[in-house]
Amino acid sequence: MGGIFGVTRKKDCVMDIFFGTDYHSHLGTKRGGMCVLQEDGFNRSIHDIENSPFRSKFEEELDDMKGSSGIGAISDSDPQPLTVYSSQGNYAITTVGRINNKEELVQCLINEGHGQFMSMSGNKINNTELVAGLISQKADIVEGIRNAQDKVEGSLTLIVLTEDAMYAARDKYGRTPLILGKIEDGYCAASESFAFINIGYTFLRELGPGEIVRLTPDKEETVSEPREKMCICTFLWSYFGYTTSIYEGKNVEKMRNRNGGIMAKRDGHMDVDYVAGVPDSGVAHALGYANESNVPYARPLIKYTPTWPRSFMPQNQKARNLIAKMKLVPVFQIIKGKKFVLVDDSIVRGTQLSETVTYLTENGAEKIHVRSACPPIMFGCKYLNFSRSISDMELITRRVIRVLEGLDEEVDSNPAGSDEMKDSDLSGEVLERYADPDTPEYAAMVEKIREISNFDSLKFQRLDDLLDSVGIDKCKLCTYCWNGVEGEKE
Repeated sequence: MGGIFGVTRKKDCVMDIFFGTDYHSHLGTKRGGMCVLQEDGFNRSIHDIENSPFRSKFEEELDDMKGSSGIGAISDSDPQPLTVYSSQGNYAITTVGRINNKEELVQCLINEGHGQFMSMSGNKINNTELVAGLISQKADIVEGIRNAQDKVEGSLTLIVLTEDAMYAARDKYGRTPLILGKIEDGYCAASESFAFINIGYTFLRELGPGEIVRLTPDKEETVSEPREKMCICTFLWSYFGYTTSIYEGKNVEKMRNRNGGIMAKRDGHMDVDYVAGVPDSGVAHALGYANESNVPYARPLIKYTPTWPRSFMPQNQKARNLIAKMKLVPVFQIIKGKKFVLVDDSIVRGTQLSETVTYLTENGAEKIHVRSACPPIMFGCKYLNFSRSISDMELITRRVIRVLEGLDEEVDSNPAGSDEMKDSDLSGEVLERYADPDTPEYAAMVEKIREISNFDSLKFQRLDDLLDSVGIDKCKLCTYCWNGVEGEKE
């Protein structure tokens, strides 16, 4: 996914940018960057963070950075922030989101006289550079940001730092958040609301969908009003967001507790010794389940964080599966001979959770009843790339449905990337039946996933219960990955 952070104040802000950006490290695993406006221009640095955390890459550079305004990024994709020289002047920019009509936009810009783009590996073009090109089509920064918001299909939240102000703009449907913080001599903007608490800022407010603000050390001013339609990602509460974060006034930890409690009510009495959560994102859901069910919470697996930080997750799926296992150390005295309800935030490909359950069984667990804190994921995300899925066919649900529909003989345990032909074999009507928790097709899909994963039982949270646990107007929540509903468009 990714996260962005920006500061403008009257004092030096380098340490603010350093720590504020670092607090977004749970949102991305590929690259981190900082850019500070100094007397002689922008001072920018970008590092690979796949094999070591953000902090360790930038500590040595802090002494060379001095300035009262700056931006930072944690990215799961392209290098950023970028610096731009254009007709609107010099500026730095960082973005988070996804561009689905990228080729079309690039071609349009080239046809209109935008001479060239820097080419990355595989002839790819940096999304943030493309957004800068869209901004530069217009006469000023605000009009340019609106232009980018309107033309990008997918999602786009960004921060632009000019030589005299910082502009923060939330995605036009609010799919990703952007929050403002206040300190006595300035302001900050962040993807995560908790990112600025420990560096002295207080929560000011959340930007509305499509809202653009202009920030200086003395003033916060809305320069483009919020739009009416909200379609924020529900997965922010279920998985992405850090437990201390707040989106639309609703705290992540409390939502997950409520969500787990609702699952426990649905289950009723379970003949188990413990409730456990898959570390770390399943823990809060599991605590809610344990509190509601009055079954003790236990930690049969402990994540070893000193040498396996969140940021060390390579792009290769096989390597990710191995590292996911290496991070978890069993507590034999808790596991042996015991029966568990094991709660995870979601089931995407199904491989890691299946291996986790096998690991518990091999270490003496008697029974493992798996509960997913969200519904079956039926569609790869079109807006945030949360699952890193190349194709819908990488989702365990899609592969199981193909077998149940007689299109494949067995479930492919190692899908090889994109297969558009297979994607089109399953009609929307078929997928709708499998997504409905009250149909026999849904029950057959869940049972097949349970069978191939070797769980003693398996249940997914219902979508209506998940939305209730969030606690905001359901019309404002994006549920595309579960039911294919994109939300009303302007």
